[in-house]
Amino acid sequence: MKYKNLGSTDVSVSEIAFGCMSLGAIDSENEKLIHAAIEAGINFFDTADLYAKGYNEITLGRALRGQRNQVVLATKVGNRWKPDGSGWYWDASKEHILKAVNESLKRLHTDYIDLYQLHGGTMEDNIDEVIEAFELLQQQGKILHYGISSIRPKVIKTYVEKSNIASVMMQYGLLDRRPEESCLPLLLEKGIGVLARGSLAKGLLVNKEPATFLSHSLETVKQVADVVRSMSTKEDHRSAAQTAIQFVTQNPATTSAVVGIRTMEQLKDVVNACSVAPLTMAEYDELKKVAPLIRYQD
Repeated sequence: MKYKNLGSTDVSVSEIAFGCMSLGAIDSENEKLIHAAIEAGINFFDTADLYAKGYNEITLGRALRGQRNQVVLATKVGNRWKPDGSGWYWDASKEHILKAVNESLKRLHTDYIDLYQLHGGTMEDNIDEVIEAFELLQQQGKILHYGISSIRPKVIKTYVEKSNIASVMMQYGLLDRRPEESCLPLLLEKGIGVLARGSLAKGLLVNKEPATFLSHSLETVKQVADVVRSMSTKEDHRSAAQTAIQFVTQNPATTSAVVGIRTMEQLKDVVNACSVAPLTMAEYDELKKVAPLIRYQD
């Protein structure tokens, strides 16, 4: 496993992060998978208070008992479940953030969170108030660092200008190269970590039947997936998932690829993306050529 510092912090995180939203409903099975991930070198685990109505944090916290000091723990705030559980709504108020962090700490069985992230964000939010909440939590020692999880360029640029965010989580991969022009150069320049989710495009680049994705046509998705698979052969000792992940991690702006892992087989495949032969420059350029660069609409 390879490791990089999270942005300008001294926190070292694995190049592959465990996206915990993929965890199931059985604590014992989740514990086996999480412990195996730690043994394989993954030290970065990302969850959110939204996932499974808080259970995702609970099961992760239970699995990390006795191993908390070995990992970097990230969670998110900003979405609130309705009282009847029928859905959720956005609340980026300072009051909610200061209350929600205590609930996450309890569910995670920890007294601090390494990375606390705003789970979205809009230009209509009171951004100054959001920053005040995170800065206060840092002063209190409840969180070590904070960041945002957003795909909105204007929101990202505003937090870059006004706050001390350590990272930005965003969707980035072969079928969503939007960040390459709008955000990645700025974040690299400012020393802010990029946590890339969605590198496998919901499995479309690995083993799922082709389907439209964002503004990409069915034909384009199939063409990209075919090239990924053609580069991923037994002779090359690289799988399709590893090729797709390497496209993301070889971008100098990327700190870690956040990947959902459901099985031991997937864990092994994902972890080995760090040890198999990296993409050659010719392969990297070919992937960029076949995957059209689309742009954000705002």
